[in-house]
Amino acid sequence: MMRIDVLTLFPEMFDSPLSHSILKRAQEQGVVEIVLSNIRAFTTDRYHKVDDKPYGGGPGMVMMCQPVFDACEHIIGQHPEPGRMILLTPQGKPLTQEIVRQLSCEKRLILIAGRYEGFDERIRLGLGAEAISIGDYILSGGEIPALALIDSVVRLLEGALGDECSAADESFSGGLLEYPHYTRPEDFRGMKVPDVLLSGNHSRIAQWRKEQRIERTRQLRPDLWQRLQERLDEKS
Repeated sequence: MMRIDVLTLFPEMFDSPLSHSILKRAQEQGVVEIVLSNIRAFTTDRYHKVDDKPYGGGPGMVMMCQPVFDACEHIIGQHPEPGRMILLTPQGKPLTQEIVRQLSCEKRLILIAGRYEGFDERIRLGLGAEAISIGDYILSGGEIPALALIDSVVRLLEGALGDECSAADESFSGGLLEYPHYTRPEDFRGMKVPDVLLSGNHSRIAQWRKEQRIERTRQLRPDLWQRLQERLDEKS
């Protein structure tokens, strides 16, 4: 079983997403244990202060070292596996499917969701945490990125999905986007299901889907297509 610890100022933001669909089933079936910890519970002053003004001036507030360090040190001691510690921050390396696959092989993840203008730099340095971003844009905090990371990782764990082949066929597996899907009716407002999908010929269908993955990646994500070509060139 994988254990995922989440350190946050707003644990209630996780209640609904973790209580539905794949994430709910994965927890009920013992695939993953997700533990939420409130950073504010580790403050030492009467006001439970977790942020302060930045040295050197500037707008906003910065998350302080003490509550985050104390929270991390407390939860690390709750489990024999030390865990891979991750800061959710727009300054981190982009979260890709390859990184998700690497994370899914870990026995424990410790996610730290920030707020305000960000973390005191000594949190990253002192805890040895790696920084990960879900995109080049700014959110109000790290809770939504943490949920995105949790969802992407858990679905790769054995037993999380009903069909274990599903994850292998999804977008970004093998560096390509997923092929297009169709369901009933066969004709909707003049838009018809491709004949090959109605043929019953599984080898033709498999070939069509492979071709569609390549073509969709070339058209919709030329950046992915270029990286794939570069990797193939390096191997040749």
